[in-house]
Amino acid sequence: MPAQEIRTASTNPAAPPASADTNYTRPLIIVTTLFFMWGFLTCLNDILVPHLKSIFDLSYTRVMLIQFAFFSAYFLFSLPWSRIVNTIGYQRTMVAGLLTMAAGAFLFIPAAIAVSFPLFLTALMILAAGITGLQVAANPYVVVLGKPATASSRLDLTQAFNSLGTTVAPKLGGLLILSAAPLAIEQVRQLAPQALQAYRTSEAASVKLPYAVIAVALLVLAIVIGTSKLPQIEHAAAPGGESGHDSIWKHPNLLFGALGIFAYVGAEVSIGSFLVNYFGLPGIADMSARDAAGYVSFYWGGAMIGRFLGAPVLRRIKAGHVLAVCATAAAVLVTASMITGGHTAMWTILAVGVFNLIMFPTIFSLGVAELGPLTGNGSGLLNMAIVGGAILPLIQGALADRFGLHHAFVLPVICYAYIFFYALSGSRPNSERVSEP
Repeated sequence: MPAQEIRTASTNPAAPPASADTNYTRPLIIVTTLFFMWGFLTCLNDILVPHLKSIFDLSYTRVMLIQFAFFSAYFLFSLPWSRIVNTIGYQRTMVAGLLTMAAGAFLFIPAAIAVSFPLFLTALMILAAGITGLQVAANPYVVVLGKPATASSRLDLTQAFNSLGTTVAPKLGGLLILSAAPLAIEQVRQLAPQALQAYRTSEAASVKLPYAVIAVALLVLAIVIGTSKLPQIEHAAAPGGESGHDSIWKHPNLLFGALGIFAYVGAEVSIGSFLVNYFGLPGIADMSARDAAGYVSFYWGGAMIGRFLGAPVLRRIKAGHVLAVCATAAAVLVTASMITGGHTAMWTILAVGVFNLIMFPTIFSLGVAELGPLTGNGSGLLNMAIVGGAILPLIQGALADRFGLHHAFVLPVICYAYIFFYALSGSRPNSERVSEP
């Protein structure tokens, strides 16, 4: 995107317009809090998966409906949120997203009281709908809030704080939500109906306080964002989402990038969702759910460290080359975990987090390269592709039920292989494709 003032409908007359020469430190700090918050909430799902699996005696396939409900919201609501951004602007969209998230978090309280799995899924979808609004507004906001040459490293740095949220969530969630040792499935199945309901009510109650506190924090954050003076970021998009004869469908780097986001999010979520159960296998670490939850933080913490390290690397090395190296390393580590056992399998799968480091921000920035006024619509398409986090974990759950959890990790390997292709070939923008002989 040209390093010039970028215009859209103003939503805060007192806010200064965005310019490539403006100091954006303060607005970036404010927006970075959103990245932390949605990372924290997204990763809490990794704790809900084993918790609700135990409470409702679910198969791997059925419990993955948690991730399906959460990440399908990206597919359902990304385009509507894109239209909202065009109507009310980035800042008000962020506030609307936070309020929607708060409503979803509050809904966890009646879901726990009713001990209703469908109501939990509904709460997750509403929560994710709000997160989708934040993603649609905040990701392109960070990309254009500065020089185009440093867009990847800038987005990578803010994503590092997203990873900080994902690192804290498993440990804190494990302490609060998995505080009591659940009964074994065989014991649950032997309970009388009345005792079973009492057990489920007691176990489900552990989510009420954490999500109530989260809901209040989201309301406070909405007030902070709504009253802050953020720079105006404006896109002069042509009606109908086209610019002259241009269209998002004429940019292969965007279309391949959408598949890249689908594969990356699907792989990352598939791995994270199954770690607690994976570490509980006798052939891996034979851990309790609470102990295993603490180790999940190493997976997300690796991504956080990697992203902090990745920001300066992306300023010096071509983004596509860094992405290819990371995809290769991730595929090798997942494969190593599949063909080994014990603590070797455990630590190799945890190490994948380090190489997830720059994947999302790099694929995102490569995907919107050279879109110009179509950047907003391209961002909507890329955010829709986050639905990979809904579909691929469900497929991995079916593979785990059929072939065993240890071998189900072949699915993330396939995903990382596609990302390797995108890094070296699919990510080339039209200017490079046209220049080829």
